[in-house]
Amino acid sequence: MARNKGGRKRLGDKKRMHAITLYFNGTELGKIKIILQSYNLDFGKRGTVGPFLRKLILNKETVKEKRIPDGISNLSYQINKIGTNINQLVKVANYKNMRSPNSNLEREIHKASELMLELIETINDKNEK
Repeated sequence: MARNKGGRKRLGDKKRMHAITLYFNGTELGKIKIILQSYNLDFGKRGTVGPFLRKLILNKETVKEKRIPDGISNLSYQINKIGTNINQLVKVANYKNMRSPNSNLEREIHKASELMLELIETINDKNEK
C-alpha cells in the first residue's frame, strides 16, 4: 500500500474542469470590490474572488416566484424575432430610398401591435388569477 508523502490532497471527482468567464464593467467591478471588502477579503490577492463568487452563487437558493414561465420566455423569443423582421424591412426600405412606407406594411404593423397588446393583457390577467 502506497503512503501519502504529504503535500496537497488529491481532488478526485471534485476537480474543477469547467470554466465560466465573466466580464464586468467598471461600475460592476467596483461593487464587487466593495462586497469583498465587507467580508475582509483582498481583491488583489490571488485565489480570493473565484471561491467567494462560487460560494455566493452555489449557496444561494433560487426563488420560484421570480422565475419566468416557459411560455412567456418562448413568447419573448418570438417577439424578438418579429422585431428583427421589422428591422430588416426598415433597412431594405431605407436602402431603396423608399420615403413613404407601404400602406399595407403600416396596416400590418398596426395590427401586430394591437395583437401584442391584447396578448400582454391576457397574460397579465392570467397571472393575476
